[in-house]
Amino acid sequence: MSEHVSPIGSEPGGGTETGTAGEPHLSRQLANRHIQLIAIGGAIGTGLFLGSGRTISLAGPSVIFVYMIIGFMLFFVMRAMGELLLSNLHYKSFTDFAADLLGPWAGFFTGWTYWLCWVVTGTADIIAIAAYVQYWWPDLQSWVPALTTTVALLLLNLPTVRAFGEIEFWFALIKIVAIVSLIVVGMVLVFSGFTSPDGAQAGFSNLWNDGGLFPTGLMGFVAGFQIAVFAFVGIELVGTTAAEAKDPEKNLPRAINSIPIRILLFYVLSLIVIVSVTPWRQIVPGESPFTTMFALAGLGIAAGMIQFVVLTSAASSANSGIYSTSRMIYGLAQEGDAPARLGKLNSRMVPANALLFSCAFLLISLVLLASGESVIEAFTTVTTISSVLFMFVWAIILASYLRYRKRLPELHAVSKFKMPGGVVMCWVVLGFFAFIIWALTRESDTLEALAVTPAWFIGLGIAWAVIRQRPTHIARYAAFKAELYEREK
Repeated sequence: MSEHVSPIGSEPGGGTETGTAGEPHLSRQLANRHIQLIAIGGAIGTGLFLGSGRTISLAGPSVIFVYMIIGFMLFFVMRAMGELLLSNLHYKSFTDFAADLLGPWAGFFTGWTYWLCWVVTGTADIIAIAAYVQYWWPDLQSWVPALTTTVALLLLNLPTVRAFGEIEFWFALIKIVAIVSLIVVGMVLVFSGFTSPDGAQAGFSNLWNDGGLFPTGLMGFVAGFQIAVFAFVGIELVGTTAAEAKDPEKNLPRAINSIPIRILLFYVLSLIVIVSVTPWRQIVPGESPFTTMFALAGLGIAAGMIQFVVLTSAASSANSGIYSTSRMIYGLAQEGDAPARLGKLNSRMVPANALLFSCAFLLISLVLLASGESVIEAFTTVTTISSVLFMFVWAIILASYLRYRKRLPELHAVSKFKMPGGVVMCWVVLGFFAFIIWALTRESDTLEALAVTPAWFIGLGIAWAVIRQRPTHIARYAAFKAELYEREK
């Protein structure tokens, strides 16, 4: 097999910190335990703790199937991404293979869209953190914890990528402990025949004894997808660690293949327990069902404990956002799609300028979101915009896979990590994304947010029309076309 060389001009991380020309590169410092927990952290989004209450109120017990279907579909996106990343270790992330396989425009659109994804999501997380901190200090001005959190995460990410890995490792571990604790406590309540003060008895029969599994009908079931999909944003985060992962050919497949087990355990099983203990009609949309269930168990410290867990979950998501946006901006700068200064690494092989750039935008966006009528309204708008933008990124991954299968069948033939279902499942998942977009048009609030997102792509299109005329981009595209021609000979 001939070596598949990316025309992007990037070097593989390869365990060294400088390229052949003496240029510094992202170093591979993320060990297997970091990759595993980063993948878990990405699979357990803030939406599970914050949005599951509203999702249950919309879909009833059928919410279990909602999360199962979304998780099932996104697993194939992750497998497609994994096969592509391992087909060429020159790829630092999915923006690289998008630019290689679909053309420079795809790298530009994907990189900047993914950057906006995490800026928007990170801003919502920081606002949520500010609200959570006021649980303990109600008189504290909201800008204080928001600014403190942003600065703290910036300082923690500046030293080395290993520091990010350690932080995310412990953040994810806290989320795992909280969910496992919920499952254990819930099971005890179910099998002990617990009865709440209002007379509701815990039991698996609560899943079907009040209107069946689909008590709100077909449209209620469809409405559940609107919020639930946001719970999975960040599941692709493991793909942005490719350039900084030790032994990616071993660790990336292991992390991706464990996603179904995580979804069954952390999403499906926890929701089954919640609805079994608390009848679905008693779950308040604006409150975390996790808090409600621990309170029913008679744990006096439940509210404070869950508040801390949810705060940690939001901090974890914001931490991931800072990491992801900085690496995307770094990659865009390397390709001439962002200012060159953002493509510089410090002495510790960290894109410090890109980190500062992204954090600055988090604070600017914070001001814009804080001007809204309420955090809940801002959160609904942000989750919809974020979900649509993430689906665009996921769709680009699948489109890149389809092109890869057509252009480079010899690489697929020798791949040790083939995507199950291949081309057929790509089209199935793309059809599912179209269904999600349709579902978002069913409610006025999500429809309004959906209507805003085309403005971003129009702006990107204008920017690309200008940037593509630069000599460096013309030369890169010529090299890209030349390599495709050589492959097809």
